[in-house]
Amino acid sequence: MQINRLRLRNFRLHEDTELVLGAGLTGIIGPNGAGKTTILEAIAWAMYGMPAARGSRETIRRRGAPPRSKVEVEVDFTLGHHQYRLVRSLQGAELYQDGDPSPVANSLATVTERLTRLLGMTRDEFFNTYFTGQKELAVMAAMSAPERAQFLSRVLGYERLRLAQDRLKERRTGLRAKLETLREGLPDPAELEAAEAQARERLSLTRTREAEAARILAAAERRLGEIRPRWEQLQRLRESALVVDAEYAAAVAQVAGAVGHLERAQRQATEALDAAHQLDDLARQLAPLTELRATAAELERRAESYAARNSLLVQLEDVRAHLASVDERMARLPAPGAVEGESSRAHELRTRLAVVAAELEALRTSWVRDAQDARSKRQSLLDQYQELKDQRQRLVRAGPDGNCPTCARPLTTEYQKVLDLLDRQIEEVVFNGNFYKQRIDQLQVEPADLELLERRRAAAERELSETTGTLGRLAALAQEAGSLGDERARLQARIGELEGAIAGLPTDYDQAGHEAVVARIRLLDPLALQAERLRAIADRRDTLAAELDQARRAGDAAVARKTQLEVRRRELGYDETAYHETREADARLDRERRAAELALVQAQGDRTSAEEAEAAVARRRAERAKREQAAAAVARDLALHQEVDRALTELRTELNTSLRPDLSELASGFLRDLTNGRYTDLELDEQYGTTLLDDGEPMAVVSGGEEDVANLAIRLAISQMIAERAGQPLSLLVLDEIFGSLDEDRRGAVVDLLRSLADRFPQVILITHIESVREGFDRVIRVGLDLARGVATVAEEPVGGRGVAA
Repeated sequence: MQINRLRLRNFRLHEDTELVLGAGLTGIIGPNGAGKTTILEAIAWAMYGMPAARGSRETIRRRGAPPRSKVEVEVDFTLGHHQYRLVRSLQGAELYQDGDPSPVANSLATVTERLTRLLGMTRDEFFNTYFTGQKELAVMAAMSAPERAQFLSRVLGYERLRLAQDRLKERRTGLRAKLETLREGLPDPAELEAAEAQARERLSLTRTREAEAARILAAAERRLGEIRPRWEQLQRLRESALVVDAEYAAAVAQVAGAVGHLERAQRQATEALDAAHQLDDLARQLAPLTELRATAAELERRAESYAARNSLLVQLEDVRAHLASVDERMARLPAPGAVEGESSRAHELRTRLAVVAAELEALRTSWVRDAQDARSKRQSLLDQYQELKDQRQRLVRAGPDGNCPTCARPLTTEYQKVLDLLDRQIEEVVFNGNFYKQRIDQLQVEPADLELLERRRAAAERELSETTGTLGRLAALAQEAGSLGDERARLQARIGELEGAIAGLPTDYDQAGHEAVVARIRLLDPLALQAERLRAIADRRDTLAAELDQARRAGDAAVARKTQLEVRRRELGYDETAYHETREADARLDRERRAAELALVQAQGDRTSAEEAEAAVARRRAERAKREQAAAAVARDLALHQEVDRALTELRTELNTSLRPDLSELASGFLRDLTNGRYTDLELDEQYGTTLLDDGEPMAVVSGGEEDVANLAIRLAISQMIAERAGQPLSLLVLDEIFGSLDEDRRGAVVDLLRSLADRFPQVILITHIESVREGFDRVIRVGLDLARGVATVAEEPVGGRGVAA
């Protein structure tokens, strides 16, 4: 990985800083607190998000930046054969590859996850190899022995072997379970032999039963074929006998019906003759009935006219009474102009009420507004009092030697002045608060003018209500005058109509004579009904004579038909006993045939089942052979995975065995270069602890500078080993303030060593505040601080006559 360009916007102290970096040894130099380490933190935050930054999201934003200003870090870097551009802000992140305008990842989480996979390292592993942060040279010093071994295994790629073994273990577990399942499912050979013998024996038995059932069925069908023609002949003969019996029964019924019909016709003919004699006697008694009915009809019409006249007289009296009521209501109508006068009075009262209500609302609004203003001002004074009180407490806690809690400047001689000013302000706020408290108490009581106006408004409303009611009644009466006139004219016209109708109706009616005529008609009506009934019977004399003759001929024909059917019955010669005996024999033989058919079907089913059982045993044998082959294949696969796992275990053991000597040898080489040959050997014990050797003897006590040199050698050795394992240079190495405890000679040795490692670390960025090492860099980037604006400044400086464009 090589960083080509870096841009920071509103990140910590950097307002808009852009760095163009390249290969070689680059020094970022500046005073402490100017924002040098912030550059390293910006790279970390861009790649791994908030876990790689100090503080919170809000502390990252530059102090003094506008509220909505964008916080953003942009990094252009090379990794392998690809160019990447990484952009991260507080709200999102994007990763672009090889100049493509569309990002390959476009969210905070996906960008971090994608970079972790590209680099093959977690955040902690990346910053313990590529980057060396301030005071973090002794990366393994704070770890336990197992943690050191695990850390080295991860960063050197050995952990991938363990992951491969974990996957092999999962695969072996699955294969072992599969093998056990296959073996458990294998059927027992002895069981298969027994099942096969049982199936063969069952098949032989069912075939014998099937042959016997077929023989019994053939015998039953033969016997049934012998009796079936006789049974079918008897069925046909019985059907003919039943037809003759039905016809004979019908003939007997016809004879009986003809006899009844003849008797009924003779009786009706006698009744018709008697009716003719009775009809002559009734005709003399009913002679006056026609005249009586005409007289009764005339009297009924006269009675209806007389009743209509009486009804019209009643209606006339009702209409005359209604007319008198209308005349009385018209006499009570208001005088002309009364409605207009009362309406004017109501308008005056509404105007007076509106004036009083407006005065009342204005006075009430003023009273409520004064009370609200007083409460608002008192609350504001309470808040101001609390704020001044808090400021005074903070000021007292800070004391004369502290900083002002408001402007953060030292108080010194201004302490007492500020304290006195706060006391005066508090006293003034308390005075004003008491005034407004009294004002609030005064405004709690409703003003007397407001109460007087309220009474005036109530009186005006009552007077207006009374006047409005009177006006409504008068207006209703005035509207009723027109309808009352129309009603009076209609009633007078109705009276004329009724008087004209009454004049044309009769004034007398003989009710007693009418009732006498009706009584005589009621006495003769039953005789008239009897005469009509007798006339109907007498009129049928000729018809009944013809029916009597026809009934005699029908009776003779029915008797002849009955005699003919009796002869046919004797000629058929049908025997009911022989029919029932033959039917029972046919049914018995049919049941025997059906039982034989059922036995044959059952025997065939048992034979098919036996054949399927024999085939099932054969399938189980084939399945066992197939499962045995599959189990053998799984067993071979399991053995292969176990062999690979053993090989990986041996490889890990070999790598871990050679790790400490290889790492010690690389670190010793770096140690010799860093100490100009003063120390030549550095060893890692079994706990991966660091030991310096002096002439082959372990040093019991080392200085802080010697410890930093040893830790730097270890860090360089780890990075070198990562590069060797990857088969390519590590490319990037960033060191932040590693010269803290080193003397001048050691600092120079470090710079010279880093320059000599260009083939292994093509890009090295070294952050320091020490000016004396700047001449050893290929380029120098100066970081300063603009105190007036509180913003970091960045500029590239030439080195020894060399200049590299930033």
